[in-house]
Amino acid sequence: MNEQILNISGIHKNYGKIKALNNVSFDIPRGSVFGILGPNGSGKTTLLGILLDVLKSDEGSFLWFGQPSTPSTRQRIGALLETPNFYHYLSAVDNLKITQAINQRGTEADIHEALEIVKLTARKHSKFSTYSLGMKQRLAIAAALLAKPEVIVFDEPTNGLDPVGILEIRELMLELAKRGTTIIMASHLLDEVEKVCTHVAILKFGVLVAAGTVDEVLSNEDIVEIGAQNLKQLAGLFAQYPKVKSMQEKGNYLQLNFNLGTANLEQINRYCFENQVVLHHLLLKKKSLETKFFELTND
Repeated sequence: MNEQILNISGIHKNYGKIKALNNVSFDIPRGSVFGILGPNGSGKTTLLGILLDVLKSDEGSFLWFGQPSTPSTRQRIGALLETPNFYHYLSAVDNLKITQAINQRGTEADIHEALEIVKLTARKHSKFSTYSLGMKQRLAIAAALLAKPEVIVFDEPTNGLDPVGILEIRELMLELAKRGTTIIMASHLLDEVEKVCTHVAILKFGVLVAAGTVDEVLSNEDIVEIGAQNLKQLAGLFAQYPKVKSMQEKGNYLQLNFNLGTANLEQINRYCFENQVVLHHLLLKKKSLETKFFELTND
């Protein structure tokens, strides 16, 4: 997964005095599920528009598959920025036939394969008007799959869906990733990015504040929870522990912060035992996406 499928370099986009994107640069590896994360107004949709040649940047460049964007590279990319205008009185199959006719690509076998992937085969002859929101979104994904793209780009793919619909889209993305498709997803939903993505870039007011693997970006330290009968004694003991960066009381537990990868539970337990303290709670935690996202996107 070292090969880069997309290289973004120094992208700027202004709307008058508003800087929608300010010197944004990062790479997206082939085969990744890449989340572009940020609150509303952070520049996510603008960036996708530029990458898909819907908008032009003021400065900067990007390469798809190692080359500038062209009609031929664009054919290797599927996009779902908004739900297509399907005909409500037609079935899924007939709607996809129209999509194929417009794009002048694909076969009837491709339609049935796409419907199988998005799990709509049982409802392929049902009218679009009878579909739930989640099913409509899956049909839109099927339309994007008809050309067998190497990359699929989504903008807020679970917007407006109920929990069942969100789960369906999440499972579908993971299935597409298993098949080797690179997924690029813009979202403000922290939970979805944490559950689906392998990599993430976080935007704040058009500025890139972090990018990398989910673990690299969202875990910059080890957090250890410890508990004993006497918390004051425990705090005094770990005030002298050499590897602890900081320490806070969290209810019935003490929270210890270490540099990433340096917390050793066995050593901590032995240290307590050698100092006549018996732990009744010892847990290594990872910083939640919500905590890290809040830190990165708030002053």
